Amino acid sequence: MNIEDKLVVSVINGLKALYGQDVPVAQVQLQKTKKEFEGHLTLVVFPFLRMSKKGPEQTAQEIGEYLKANEPSVAAFNVIKGFLNLTIASSAWIELLNNIHADKQYGIIAATDNSPLVMIEYSSPNTNKPLHLGHVRNNLLGNALANIVMANGNKVVKTNIVNDRGIHICKSMLAWLKYGNGETPESSGKKGDHLVGDYYVAFDKHFKAEVAGLMEKGMTKEEAEAASPLMNEAREMLVKWEAGDPEVRSLWAKMNNWVYEGFDETYRKMGVSFDKIYYESNTYLEGKEKVVEGLEKGFFYKKEDGSVWADLTPEGLDHKLLLRADGTSVYMTQDIGTAKLRFADYPIDKMIYVVGNEQNYHFQVLSILLDKLGFEWGKSLVHFSYGMVELPEGKMKSREGTVVDADDLIEEMVSTAKETSNELGKLDGLTQEEADNIARIVGLGALKYFILKVDARKNMTFNPKESIDFNGNTGPFIQYTYARIQSVLRKAAEAGIVIPSEIPVGIELSEKEEGLIQMVADFAAVVKQAGEDYSPSIIANYTYDLVKEYNQFYHDFSILREENEAVKVFRLALSENVAKVVRLGMGLLGIEVPDRM
Repeated sequence: MNIEDKLVVSVINGLKALYGQDVPVAQVQLQKTKKEFEGHLTLVVFPFLRMSKKGPEQTAQEIGEYLKANEPSVAAFNVIKGFLNLTIASSAWIELLNNIHADKQYGIIAATDNSPLVMIEYSSPNTNKPLHLGHVRNNLLGNALANIVMANGNKVVKTNIVNDRGIHICKSMLAWLKYGNGETPESSGKKGDHLVGDYYVAFDKHFKAEVAGLMEKGMTKEEAEAASPLMNEAREMLVKWEAGDPEVRSLWAKMNNWVYEGFDETYRKMGVSFDKIYYESNTYLEGKEKVVEGLEKGFFYKKEDGSVWADLTPEGLDHKLLLRADGTSVYMTQDIGTAKLRFADYPIDKMIYVVGNEQNYHFQVLSILLDKLGFEWGKSLVHFSYGMVELPEGKMKSREGTVVDADDLIEEMVSTAKETSNELGKLDGLTQEEADNIARIVGLGALKYFILKVDARKNMTFNPKESIDFNGNTGPFIQYTYARIQSVLRKAAEAGIVIPSEIPVGIELSEKEEGLIQMVADFAAVVKQAGEDYSPSIIANYTYDLVKEYNQFYHDFSILREENEAVKVFRLALSENVAKVVRLGMGLLGIEVPDRM
């Protein structure tokens, strides 16, 4: 039982003894004492004035005296107006540290057979270009979210829907046929996703040149775009693809496989994985089927041109297109089809979609449609909506090839980490292999932490230079503190000091040490909060605050040079548990921590 729970029980007993009243647990409010007052925890006494029939100060005084006499963990108290500030005894803090010390996975709740199953969709790339900075934010958020939801005792299935069909895919295919001269990833030495992305850019370049030529002959921009032979060929290719033309399908399969191999390599570098991948080429027909079924049941209606629509005006929205007049599907149809397949594969209790905020309306509509079509989790689906990510230079566009590729970014982060670490002498005395591994851990840690510390809903600017700073609210700062603690623990082990499984109570702790234990203990509540709010940034910023606090303690107090043996062992145990929580917290964000650096 933690200190708060113990105190709540004692307060309830006290109110019964003092005023003869039974009080529900929910009425006993404990909060952290404000910095300017003495004490650790504060009890709000206003709810109890009806029972005591006395003023707030006198009531607080009486409850304080009862607790001081009857609750061993209360060492002292003071009253400020209607607030009772309680100072917790050193022995209670050491007991709390012992409880945390005994739990290797402190703050993490394991799933059981009866736990709800949460499916989280993230990544959702198109197979016509490599993953870029926007995908990086999506993948890191999705992966961290999956870890956090799992740490709150849920079963989790991580899933990805690959957009592998449509006009944009045909553009890359057509450009490769026209300008590729049979180039392959092997012949060019390029990653497959980069190679296909180059042809997507090439299509756009030739298309623009065609349009400009037609406009010189007197056409308007719209007329020129409609008349472009290249665009018409791409449209014809899509029709052939839909009809299952063997030649188009075989080219499609070949180029898509190049892209998948490229994606897999990027996912591996990023430390991101999926339990199940769905492909739009398999789901769009399922979606059509569901829409036709909805039409038969009268949920949807057909227009004269044969297109199928949903009337969402009763829900305060508009009319939504579900099937075009020519029978081809739209994104909404595909999402319905994917939902159908997923529901057949897994007994989903909750569905979370990690998709940018430009799709807010889409998911509002999808939720209503899935609910109408009888998917139990439709109504409660969560759209985890996040903002844009940009570089200090501004916006990116994939058609024009001005996008920052995920691979280039990762490579740049790792080489910057190596340079910075070398300049600071943090890689001295390591083998080449160790130094390379640490540069990888630090570079990726910098990238992931910088992106995840920002509230996901906000737009953000990713600044590579700033993210790799070894001071301030950065991944490397946290990683360095972790490595520093490991170094202290190694030296202690070399000196033959053993940290016992239980630290004996009986030493007096400083305010700093008590505050650190309190912060470490907060980790469990932070994980719970991050799960309830779907917010990785809560864990990132808590971990930074903990590390900052520990660094002040490390600066102000001796650990290995402490002469009192019991105090030394306590400080080592405290350090070890700070490191454990840092490792667990960073692990939830998908960030590794190095033992040396």
